[in-house]
Amino acid sequence: MDDAQLLRYSRHILLDEIGIEGQQKLLAARVLVIGAGGLGSPAAMYLASAGVGRLTLVDHDTVDLTNLQRQIAHTTERVGQPKAASAARTLGAINPTIDIVALCERADEARLRELVTQADVVLDCTDNFQTRHAVNRACVALRVPLVSGAVIRFDGQISVFDPRGGEQPCYSCLFPQDQAFEDVACSTMGVFAPLVGVVGAMQAAEALKLLMGIGESLAGRLLLLDGLHMEWTSIRIARNADCPVCGQPHP
Repeated sequence: MDDAQLLRYSRHILLDEIGIEGQQKLLAARVLVIGAGGLGSPAAMYLASAGVGRLTLVDHDTVDLTNLQRQIAHTTERVGQPKAASAARTLGAINPTIDIVALCERADEARLRELVTQADVVLDCTDNFQTRHAVNRACVALRVPLVSGAVIRFDGQISVFDPRGGEQPCYSCLFPQDQAFEDVACSTMGVFAPLVGVVGAMQAAEALKLLMGIGESLAGRLLLLDGLHMEWTSIRIARNADCPVCGQPHP
C-alpha cells in the first residue's frame, strides 16, 4: 500500500482484527454483486469504500423514478440509464482507486458460472427466486461463498451460504428449488426504504469478514428483521442431505 492508501484505510488498519494484512486482502479481492438496486446499492458502496480491489456489478435493468426512494446509488438525473453503469459511477466517485466493472446484462446460468469463477465472494442482491437459485447453483458448484439478502415491506433477511465448509447448508436447503415460492414485487407490496440499507450494509459486512477471514459468518444461520418493531430473530439452518444442489458431488 502507498501512503494515500494507508491514510484512506487507516480506520480499518487501526482495528487489530484487520490491520495492514487484512486491508491488503481486501485490495486483492474480487467481489461479484448481482443486482444494483435497493440491496446492491449500499452493499456495493460499502465494499467500494472499504477498498475491495475489483467489484463487478451485474444488472440488466434501468433506473426508474420509483427506484430513487431506496436505491441510493442512483440519482434523479440518471433515470433511464442502466443501473449497473449508474452504480459504477457512484462507486468510482467514492473510491477511484479500485477496479469497477459494470455489466448491463441479464446473466443466464452459463454466464453466472463464468462470473462466479472470477469472484472470491458473491452477493445476491436480486429480487426473484429463479435468479437466486441460479446464483446458488453456481456458487455451490464452484465453491464460492454466497451472501444472500432480501427485503419486502417491513421485513428483511440475510444469511451466508459457504460451500467451502462441507457441512454448511446452501440456499436451496432453506428454500428448495423444486417448491413453488411466489415472488413478491416491491411495485405491488412496497418496501420500507431504510431496511434495504440495513440489510445491504450487513451483506457488505459479511462479505468483508469472509474476504479477510475474521470473525464468524452467518453460515448456518438466518437472520430475520421485523423492521416495524425493530426485532431480530436468529434461526439455525441445517444442511439437507437430500438437497439436489449441495447434497451430491458436482463436477
